[in-house]
Amino acid sequence: MSWRNWAGNQYTDPVRTVRARDTDDVVDAVRTAAAEGLRVKALGSGHSFTGVGVPDGVAIVPPADPTGVRVDVAARRATVPAGMTLRVLNEVLWRHGLAMPNLGDIDAQTVAGAISTGTHGTGARFPGLAAQVVGCRIVLADGSVRDCSAEVEPELFGVARLGLGAFGVLVEVTLQAVPAFMLHARESAQPLDRVLDGLDELVGGNEHFEFYWFPHTDVAATKANNRTADDEVPRRGRVAEWVGDELVGNIGFEGACRVGRALPRAVPRLNRFVAARFAAGEYVDRSYRVFTSPRRVRFLEMEYAVPREALPEAFAGLRAAVERHARAVMFPVEVRVAAADDVSLSTANGRDSAYLAVHVYRGQPHEAYFAAVESVMVALGGRPHWGKLHTRTAEHLRADYPAFDDVVALREKLDPHRRFGNAYLERVMG
Repeated sequence: MSWRNWAGNQYTDPVRTVRARDTDDVVDAVRTAAAEGLRVKALGSGHSFTGVGVPDGVAIVPPADPTGVRVDVAARRATVPAGMTLRVLNEVLWRHGLAMPNLGDIDAQTVAGAISTGTHGTGARFPGLAAQVVGCRIVLADGSVRDCSAEVEPELFGVARLGLGAFGVLVEVTLQAVPAFMLHARESAQPLDRVLDGLDELVGGNEHFEFYWFPHTDVAATKANNRTADDEVPRRGRVAEWVGDELVGNIGFEGACRVGRALPRAVPRLNRFVAARFAAGEYVDRSYRVFTSPRRVRFLEMEYAVPREALPEAFAGLRAAVERHARAVMFPVEVRVAAADDVSLSTANGRDSAYLAVHVYRGQPHEAYFAAVESVMVALGGRPHWGKLHTRTAEHLRADYPAFDDVVALREKLDPHRRFGNAYLERVMG
């Protein structure tokens, strides 16, 4: 069965695909692959733009059955199948009066895929999803099954919760949740200079803040989300949700991108038109419905994390790169922030971080644009998102991560034959 990722830029024909119902199925698949000399890769939802999840031997679809969920409401913890999507997870948690404290902007990823590649949301006091993991069950290269946490096999736990799939196949993940909460969302288009000048106040004054900047405009589409118990603010109706997310955010934007691809000279005017209408509204809804939105317009993406204090310089350099190399780019630049964490391969390891993401519509050239932006980010100590396009190698990344050599040494110990390797891992881990 052929495999292709969501964006369509990564594809392969694995020798076979195994759909695992439980841990035993994963163990059997790994041991059989080892006996045949084949490599193994767990399949997620294919939302990585890099080759981190590309299988070239045996592809394993991890267990995903929601009936396998175990919730400890008192401890606010949920142990879930690793192959479950965030969309299903959010609904399950809500039924138990719980929620994830923060999320990225889509919910199509599997739990394992999201944590293994460093998925994060936005919020100066909130780390990425991997920092919310308190336990893992993983199948190693020899077919053994290990349960790990900060107290039990902490070294393994450090890489199991964010390990690029290089250390084994995750079958269960235990997450630290919080009581279910509502979010008050405020979305508006504002002058870019006003947002940049007041960015520290906007980030510090909101629990979750981000903005999108459309190239060749002076407009920023801002999103501020804060917890609330206020019933005075109107809930977002299903019609309003469809108009905002689907009609404008997907159908309308797809149409604009197609026009821009056919008429590149019209892109600056199109961007000014779209930017002024991209974000406008105020509503309250369940947290996960506010954090995430459907993304149906296909694109390619690169994202870098820079030290939080470097954001102004990083954005200025990015704008200059846009003017030189992105005259026909319709997709906005996304800017977010996240708190520091202690996860070895996290892009926010040891430092509060700002994230700058650039995108291009499917079928458009991206190499010169992404390369120019990447050079700006690297010069500021930027770390690339593991699931988004970049050109960095193990030689470069070693200097970016204090524990990099320890991680590589543990991989050598646990998987000396590179049972879980692929071309991307060879590049970024050696």
